[in-house]
Amino acid sequence: MDREWKRSRTKQTLLDATKELVREKGCSKMTLNDIMERTGFSKGAIYHYVKSKHELLAWVLQERIEEINDRFFSKVKQGKKELDGPLQEIINNLPSLQDPHDVTNRIFIYLLGQSDDPAVREVVQRFYQHSIQLAKQWIAAGQQAGVIPLSINADQTAELFTLISYGLRIRSNFTSSDSYAFTVDDFAALMTGILQSKNE
Repeated sequence: MDREWKRSRTKQTLLDATKELVREKGCSKMTLNDIMERTGFSKGAIYHYVKSKHELLAWVLQERIEEINDRFFSKVKQGKKELDGPLQEIINNLPSLQDPHDVTNRIFIYLLGQSDDPAVREVVQRFYQHSIQLAKQWIAAGQQAGVIPLSINADQTAELFTLISYGLRIRSNFTSSDSYAFTVDDFAALMTGILQSKNE
């Protein structure tokens, strides 16, 4: 139990330091030496958890989506036969997708720019597949609860959700929110409409 607690604390310390350093220095200027200085961990201790700075950055992306997943299933476990509560947990996170200063958006754009490196490409691909898998789980949970029609194609809908959310992240880097024709509110309405559509 103590070992697991220590592992969890170390991982959280690494995550917190990484987010702070991304805010302060940006992804490209942040180094593992910065992480060592910030956390007091040795290089060996850090490499016990991650193979590279890029993997550590991917952890931050993973943390965000896992937090959303935990909140979603917390609402599902309340046992109410409704989609609104769990879906709201996902919708609440959507505004961050179009915030250019959001740490996860900065990391996402940085990692995409480094994807000619096979190790980084693998990290990005794992995150993409994990995002789709979680979205499928959300849809399946709604279908099992009887609040999402069984006619909804979970594979297509999960991929659509992931593609649009990735597109919003990328767009946040290029344009201001004043010029958006398709906003996160439109995205929320679209996904709600799809998920609550009636069986034919």
